[in-house]
Amino acid sequence: MPITLEGSCHCGTVRFTVESSTPVPYQLCVCSVCRKVGGVGGSINLGAHSKTLIITQGKNHIGVYKAVMDKDTPQEHIANSERNFCTKCSSMLWLYDDTWPELLHPFASVIDSPELEAPDELVVVKMNSKPNYVRLPEGRKKVFEDYHTDSIESWHQKHNKYVE
Repeated sequence: MPITLEGSCHCGTVRFTVESSTPVPYQLCVCSVCRKVGGVGGSINLGAHSKTLIITQGKNHIGVYKAVMDKDTPQEHIANSERNFCTKCSSMLWLYDDTWPELLHPFASVIDSPELEAPDELVVVKMNSKPNYVRLPEGRKKVFEDYHTDSIESWHQKHNKYVE
């Protein structure tokens, strides 16, 4: 049975629960969007089942940001994905993309319970977008110039961390 994740924003205005079969925070994205919305080091998203999302408090304080992709180029466009955040404290809560309507991607940084399992090895993606001043976390890691070929689900399955 999937794990129930309980999350909240920094100020406590928004609280939610969601079921996850992929609860290990193993992948750090250092792309410009994740660095600028999630902080200097980037963002770590988990996978969850979108139909199980329950906003237990603060629904009227959730804003949505759609990232500008390929900014300042002729290919500039608005991303399909929606980054949901608290309008009071700006904490990023989760990402949703209707390309994959069954999925929701909570930011690991807002999960309060249960304590998330540290991965044996971190996967770092989008190094082609990381400026030199951004330092990667210590410990074992695999680093990719673009995205890793494994999805969040397939990584969890390969590492026997997928929760049915």
